[in-house]
Amino acid sequence: MKKSHRVNVGCWLPAAALMFFVALPAAGQDAADPQLAALVAEAAERNPDVQAARREAAAVRSRIAPAGALDDPMLEVGVINVPAESLSLRREDMTMKMIGLTQRLPYPGKRALRRDLAEKEAEAVEQNLQELVNRVRRDVKVAYFDLGLTDESLRLAERNRRVLEQFLSIAEARYGVGQSTQADVLKAQTQVSKMLEELIKLGRERPMLEAELNRAAGRGAAVRAVNPGPAHAREVSLRLDELRSIARANRPQLLAQQRMMDRSVRALDLAQKDYYPDFDVRLSYGQRDNYQDMRREDMISFTVAINLPVWRESKRGPRVEEAEAMREQASAMYQARLNELDAMLRQQVAAAEQTLKSVRLYETALLPQARLTAEASLSAYRVGRVDFFTLLDSRMTVFNAEVGYAASIAAYNKALAEVEFLTGVPLL
Repeated sequence: MKKSHRVNVGCWLPAAALMFFVALPAAGQDAADPQLAALVAEAAERNPDVQAARREAAAVRSRIAPAGALDDPMLEVGVINVPAESLSLRREDMTMKMIGLTQRLPYPGKRALRRDLAEKEAEAVEQNLQELVNRVRRDVKVAYFDLGLTDESLRLAERNRRVLEQFLSIAEARYGVGQSTQADVLKAQTQVSKMLEELIKLGRERPMLEAELNRAAGRGAAVRAVNPGPAHAREVSLRLDELRSIARANRPQLLAQQRMMDRSVRALDLAQKDYYPDFDVRLSYGQRDNYQDMRREDMISFTVAINLPVWRESKRGPRVEEAEAMREQASAMYQARLNELDAMLRQQVAAAEQTLKSVRLYETALLPQARLTAEASLSAYRVGRVDFFTLLDSRMTVFNAEVGYAASIAAYNKALAEVEFLTGVPLL
């Protein structure tokens, strides 16, 4: 009779209890995610920080033409050499009504250098804009993968809860006929409660992750639901030396720093050019009135004035020293960015390689082994060869392996997103 009860209780396990043996979608499938692509494109267009940076780039670009333009000419109108007593405009020969124009002409080469300065600065700002766009894209992808991991964890936790509730019903039924202990029931209840707690925690995290994703996409208060599709770990060749070369040629941050280095060279040239004078060219016309029968000719004046750069030590010398210091600073900052890039690339490539190994280990060993162990435990429990604790433990091992597998895929994809940001070229 006891054997009969054991067989009957084993038959109470419904097909739903075996759901946890169904394999997850295989990693490595080269399936594009149109929802992610749409979010990335939307973020690059609508993110407020990107929009502000675009306005800044347009403003800086508009400074190029004025930087190389001449100063406005000065118009001069008046009367000269008027007698103080009579105030007559006809008595004295040198009294005349005058109109003149004065134009400042910088020393040759200064205007071109000023225009080059503004152009290099504009190019640097445009590269910083692209760096910001890439950063926003990276943030969107990371938030998207985090949200996808949370959704997958919710799905797995909900499925595991249902299976554990099936196990709880089995334990209660066996306890009711004296074939199980109260400890089995309490253990099953505890595991169900833990799954409920996990579902509550994940449910609390999801709105925050979705809000962060919508913020990065530039949606602001117009929050829309995002439901990431199944995650895949698409294997990408990551050769550190090649990635370094690609980053040096394409990373906007480095390109912006190179433009700043060029700008500092132009600034030094301009500071040295300030030792040479500028020219004030003046052309004037003086109209003289006739006096009685005396006819007076009008007069034309042309003068050239230059500034004398005599304050070399107190004014121009320090400017040259400042420009030299700024050039050295730009070079040092570029080297610092290179060192930082090399270190971060090494870290992210190592992270991607290790997480990919974890993904493959889950696929080839951990998940199949955990599922086989759970199947064997279930079969053994049906005939009374293992206790209930072993059955629960094997079930939780499968759950933890599935969650670990999903977390490894998300970590791998986030590492690739970081590598993409560091190099400035798309990988995903």
